[in-house]
Amino acid sequence: MRLHDPSAQSLRLVFLLIFVMGVAPSPVLTAGCPDRCVCDEQLVVQCSGQHLTEFPLSLPLATRQLIISNNLIRELPALELNYLSDLVYLDCSNNSLTEILESTFGNLRKLAFLDLSFNALTVVDDRTFSALVGLVMLRLTDNPGLSEVHPEAFAENTGLQVVDISRNNLTLLNITSYITMPALRTLGLSGNPWSCDCDNEDLCLWMQLEPFRFQDQGVTLCQSPQDMVGLRLADVGYQLREDCHPGLDYWDYVFLAAVGIAIFSAGTISAWVMGVLMVLYERYFEKKDDEEEDEAEDFGGGGSRNGDIKPGKNV
Repeated sequence: MRLHDPSAQSLRLVFLLIFVMGVAPSPVLTAGCPDRCVCDEQLVVQCSGQHLTEFPLSLPLATRQLIISNNLIRELPALELNYLSDLVYLDCSNNSLTEILESTFGNLRKLAFLDLSFNALTVVDDRTFSALVGLVMLRLTDNPGLSEVHPEAFAENTGLQVVDISRNNLTLLNITSYITMPALRTLGLSGNPWSCDCDNEDLCLWMQLEPFRFQDQGVTLCQSPQDMVGLRLADVGYQLREDCHPGLDYWDYVFLAAVGIAIFSAGTISAWVMGVLMVLYERYFEKKDDEEEDEAEDFGGGGSRNGDIKPGKNV
């Protein structure tokens, strides 16, 4: 009968444990790595081009980079996404996203890079990116239906340096929040059907004054009105300022002078008429008062003559 040496068996178990610990991936990385995704030691989860129709579940909580590009994902679930509080890089490009809710990025305060290009977004609200206080670069290009970006869409993203909204369907852009972004270096606007009218005057003038801030500003062109088609936005800023706020020419001054004379004349005539009426009014009442006084005197004198009674002798 063969006896097993307990010490030898324990030694084998120790070697086996060391071997497993040396080759097995970290539990943080392997715990819940989604199907059809690859999770590496750099905390990068790669799910690109896997024909996914839904956001991958059971992602490692320590994930720092998530790449889900080139899929068919229609929605970013806020609950699952916000578990990834250490996420700094998120690539959602080339999917079928139609809407980003206010709560979608609610807990991603460390996120620095976000790519939402080549999707089906139609509008960017004022609260869409408000929670992304650490955002540095945003790519929002090639959404054919994107026609509106709220004026305050990036008001909370004070660290944002690069914003690319090229090749969408934007015609107007309120630049109020953009010009106050302290870290903004590059703004991409090319490939949109821009309207170069008075509503876009500030944008065109900004591009003309600070062309270095605009990516591809040389091919950022007007698509309307007809007389502006093909012109660069950076070339029409001063023209729009002049056209939208025209100065006074010779005939404008003549017109204003004529109006002033007319108003002065009307005022003078009105004052003269009022003066004449007041004089006539005073004379009328003076004459009436005199007539009343005369009548009163006549009435008082006659009464005293008729009313005098001579005392008679008592018989």
